[in-house]
Amino acid sequence: MNSSKSPGLAGFGVLKNTTCHTEKKISVFFSIIFMTVGILSNSLAIVILMKAYQRFRQKSKASFLLLASGLVVTDLFGHLINGAIAVFVYASDKDWIRFNQSNILCSVFGICMVFFGLCPLFLGSVMAVERCIGVTKPIFHSTKMTSRHVKMMLTMVCLFAVLIALLPILRFRAYQIQASRTWCFYKTEHVEDWEDRFYLLLFSCLGFLALAISFLCNAVTGITLLRVKFKSQQRQGRSHHFEMIIQLLAIMCVSCICWSPFLVAMARIGLREGHSEDTCETLLFALRMATWNQILDPWVYILLRKAVLRNLYKITSGCCGVHVMNLHMWELSSIKNSLKVAAISESPGSSKQINLQPLSSMGQ
Repeated sequence: MNSSKSPGLAGFGVLKNTTCHTEKKISVFFSIIFMTVGILSNSLAIVILMKAYQRFRQKSKASFLLLASGLVVTDLFGHLINGAIAVFVYASDKDWIRFNQSNILCSVFGICMVFFGLCPLFLGSVMAVERCIGVTKPIFHSTKMTSRHVKMMLTMVCLFAVLIALLPILRFRAYQIQASRTWCFYKTEHVEDWEDRFYLLLFSCLGFLALAISFLCNAVTGITLLRVKFKSQQRQGRSHHFEMIIQLLAIMCVSCICWSPFLVAMARIGLREGHSEDTCETLLFALRMATWNQILDPWVYILLRKAVLRNLYKITSGCCGVHVMNLHMWELSSIKNSLKVAAISESPGSSKQINLQPLSSMGQ
């Protein structure tokens, strides 16, 4: 029987020739730290989002808050499930033959790794698209982007990620225990079959596609905000522009830095025939980098908000000896300001209104 198509045997193929050894104390320490920090940060983000959603339930910001809530809830369950399985594996001394006779645990672990890996990337790209539409087409966003549509998008994204994660099971391909014997994923050693390469390349391509969509939409959003700022020459939107640009830069940098090593490693393994040059230490490092993205997500999306940026601006200005300007505009709704400015810029008489503003200010 072909071992790659036998769910009961395929998962243990790597145990015959283990080429990677990890120190138990250090590995357990990393797993517990990652799981604890991830759970605490995402729980804090959920509390902040729940309070914010109660305030902006009937406003345009509700769609962004719903998507952000889906992201942090996904990250939270990812840390809970994957972290608990990883700690159990380390506590059992990585003896898969003893507690995984039917390969059920490895299959569940592999499905969770794929789902909780792709789903946050998909949600990040959907959030970038939503933000781009909200800035470039505010009228369309306010009329068409309802809470019902956002919930439908969340459901579709989760179902698509579940389908990708279940593909090997539906095709009677078992998830493999990796060389470090600490996690399960697609087959990454001696990949010779086209279907095994297809799963690796599919995961990598979908991840890079989500990052590319996020980068493109965030770039369009940033350029649009800068154009509106310089065209309108108004100070009231300065706080909103500053907040959004900081968030966009942080989102792009964190996602690309954390996920690129793992996605590149999967693509290299899928493209190379036979044995790959990527060692299990390299894969473990790339996996831990990807885990940090789920830890940093709530801090980037939620905690880098205008209140924090206002205090950082005051502290920085005070240390540098720069006069702190009046920041009463921080109390205004940033999303509301962006909708007003973008709607004015899209109207036919926007240029006339903008040109008359200096004259009216002089008359006052």
